[in-house]
Amino acid sequence: MKLKKKISVLDQHDKFGFWGGKFGGNFVPETLKKPIHDLELLFDKLKKDKIFLRERDKYFNNWIGAPTRFIKLNNLTNFIGSAQIWSKVVSDANGGAHKIYNATVHCLLAKRSGKKVICGDTGAGYAGKMLSMAAKKFGLKCKIFMGAKDIERQQPNVKAMKKNGAEVVPVYTGSQTLVDAVSECMRFWVANCDTTAMCVGSTVGPNIFVRICGWSTSQISRELKAQILEEFGNIPKKLKLYNCVGGGSSSFGFWNEFMDYDKKQVEFIGVEAGGPAKSKKHAAPLTYGSKIGVLHGAAQYVNQNSDGQIEETESISAGLDYPGVSPLHCFLKDTKRARYTAASDEDALRAFKVVSKYENLRPSLEPCHAFSVAITEAKKLSKDTILVVNSCGDAYKDRKILKKRLGISL
Repeated sequence: MKLKKKISVLDQHDKFGFWGGKFGGNFVPETLKKPIHDLELLFDKLKKDKIFLRERDKYFNNWIGAPTRFIKLNNLTNFIGSAQIWSKVVSDANGGAHKIYNATVHCLLAKRSGKKVICGDTGAGYAGKMLSMAAKKFGLKCKIFMGAKDIERQQPNVKAMKKNGAEVVPVYTGSQTLVDAVSECMRFWVANCDTTAMCVGSTVGPNIFVRICGWSTSQISRELKAQILEEFGNIPKKLKLYNCVGGGSSSFGFWNEFMDYDKKQVEFIGVEAGGPAKSKKHAAPLTYGSKIGVLHGAAQYVNQNSDGQIEETESISAGLDYPGVSPLHCFLKDTKRARYTAASDEDALRAFKVVSKYENLRPSLEPCHAFSVAITEAKKLSKDTILVVNSCGDAYKDRKILKKRLGISL
């Protein structure tokens, strides 16, 4: 498989919805084929519609607060003493995370399709929080599915969803985490697709949801590219872009505008959740897994046992605690355009301590995985190397975990 230059990765799927002939697709029940087809037609029309694009940009700029900051972490760079460490502070966005872009676009699509209700899944709570915000903004009823385990550990975002008028549905099946929330949300949509729109919270699921989310979050790299050009005058000869990878929405959005650059100049590094150091459980199918399976309507690398059953994951980070990954990232791995690795729970906690000590920045535990690898690798790189970490979420939602594990009060 080769990555086609000058054609968006989002459009490099075949007529069946597969990237590279084997990742993605549409493994859905018969009852969903028409609503998915209708959504495909609507999206493919509107993403070329100048009026719709102006409306999207209006909300991105005036409501979400684009562009978010691109800053050099001077103190951290001086502490490391080698490569330059920068950050794209996407947590500046309204609501505190990158999920707001996808939620806004889905609500705009729901309004155009005449739907009155929108449902969604969430793990860390950011996708749910942002969808509840966007639904309230656009006058839609909102229903959020969330694993019972995640409800317990991400209370700030749960309270925010309810404050915005959303119904939060606890999911008690399976591991009671993101994977089960997605499953329950899809079951609900199957039964209610005539009246309800569905927002998949990441670049996962049937082909159309992968494309909508990737298209929405690409706002991050559009901003970043313009900011880098303004700061340096050109794209640096040694640029490394670090991002955490769970479902893969923030990382794809962070990288998309740089796909045409040679990987020797612009390298993509995706960091998955390695789980607790003393546990065999993890949420890193790209790093530790090599089996392709079908999960939530799409073929992808997935954590599974010898019988092909989905294995439970474990991570301190609810937003990365998912046994599969976006078909887009599977494609980028197989084409060798991106490099993937993993950081443990303990690595992420140490990274939070270091970053928050030296900078006025409090990244959530998801991007702390990326900061961990960036800090480690920066020590071995030359001073003319530019490392950019996507700080895609704020740590406020993790304050209970940080208090328990590190004794830090936010």
